[in-house]
Order: sequence, then C-alpha cells, then structure tokens
Amino acid sequence: MRKVLPMSRIREMEPYMDAKVLDYIHEGQIEAFEGFEDFDLIAFDWYDVRSERTAASQMLLYLDREDLFVFCEDDAAEDAAQAALLVPEEEALSNEQVLHRFFVRLLRGDMAHLDLSDGETEVLTGAHEAYLDRIIAWRQELLRLKRYYEQLDSIFDELAENDNSLLGKQNTRRFANLGNRMERYLNAVQSLRESVAQLREAYQSQLSIQQNELMKLFTVVTVIFLPLSLLAGWYGMNF
Repeated sequence: MRKVLPMSRIREMEPYMDAKVLDYIHEGQIEAFEGFEDFDLIAFDWYDVRSERTAASQMLLYLDREDLFVFCEDDAAEDAAQAALLVPEEEALSNEQVLHRFFVRLLRGDMAHLDLSDGETEVLTGAHEAYLDRIIAWRQELLRLKRYYEQLDSIFDELAENDNSLLGKQNTRRFANLGNRMERYLNAVQSLRESVAQLREAYQSQLSIQQNELMKLFTVVTVIFLPLSLLAGWYGMNF
C-alpha cells in the first residue's frame, strides 16, 4: 500500500504500522533516518526550491516490504508528495523503486534554480542600494539550500548502506547515485556562497568608488569657493 496523508491523520495507518512506531514518531525521537529490522523511517524538511515560498515543511516516510507511507506537515508538502509518488497503473514498481523515484522527482529542476549570473552582472556594473537586499536574499536562500541538501545527502548515504537489507542491490546503487548528486549540489551551493561573498565585496567596492567620486566633487567645490569666502571675510572685517 502507498499513501500520502497529513501528519494529523497518522493514526489512520495504525493497522499497517506497529503501535510502537507511532508512539516513537509522536515523541519526536526520529532523526533524519532510522533503520529498523523490518522498516525504515525517514524524516526531512522539504523545501520547494522552485517557488518563492521560503518555509520548509516536514515530510515523514515509512517504508517496509509491503507499505510506503508519506506524512506531510502542510498542504504544499502534501501536494508535492502526491505528485512525486504518483505511479501509472501500467507500471509495476516495488515500493523501494517508488521511493527512489519519489526523491528524483522532488529534486528535478533544482540545478536550473542555482543560477545567479544575471544578478551578478547587475551588481558588478554599478552599486545600487537595492542590490544589497538582493545579495542578502541570495545568502539566505543558499543557506536554506545547504541545510536541505545536507539532510538529503545523509539520508541517501544511510539508504545506500542498507543495514537492514530492506532494499535490493540495484536500488542501493541508485540511492548511492543520489548521494553523489547531493554532493554535486552541495558543491554548487558552496561555490555560489563564495560567489555571493565576492559579490558583496564588489558591491562594497562600488560604493567606495561612488563615495570617492562624491568626495572629489566636494573638494573641487571647496577649492573654488574657499578663496571667495576668504576674500569676502577679509573685506568684511571692520579694522
């Protein structure tokens, strides 16, 4: 059985899950990945990379040899999980294959999102006060992506380890490949974070150049009017 449900309805799956598992989940003891003898529990904060929504939503996955359940914190996560878990009737896939496809679909298109080239050109061609807000927004976004990919990287490594032999060899290799992809994503995020740091320095340099130009103008004005002020003050004195 495969199901996507909100967290509030987790008790509905009690006939298919050990009651101890439900208590374990409700006590909040679960980490990113917990592998037991007959099942795996996976928890992560899903982040919609391609939307303007910045809040993360928790997803909790339960996998055993017969069932795959996804419990979601809110409607946005539930919609994403429904779309990622959808399998056409003509495709006969095992739960572990569906789990792999689930993560592949969640990550689809993420690399296209990691592109700051347009904003970089704008910042380097001139300083503007709005650019600082954009740089700060980029830094915050990259930090969210870093946290998101780090937790997925840890989960994929654990699935590839397959300590409880719940997955077949082919699917352990698939999750190992996903782990390698997460490493590439994390490297890309780290590279972008360094680029944003350099952009901030370039932005500060542009501001300094503009301030220097302004000081030059003030100096020229001072040089022109200071002699006149001196003469006016001299002849205005009452000796």
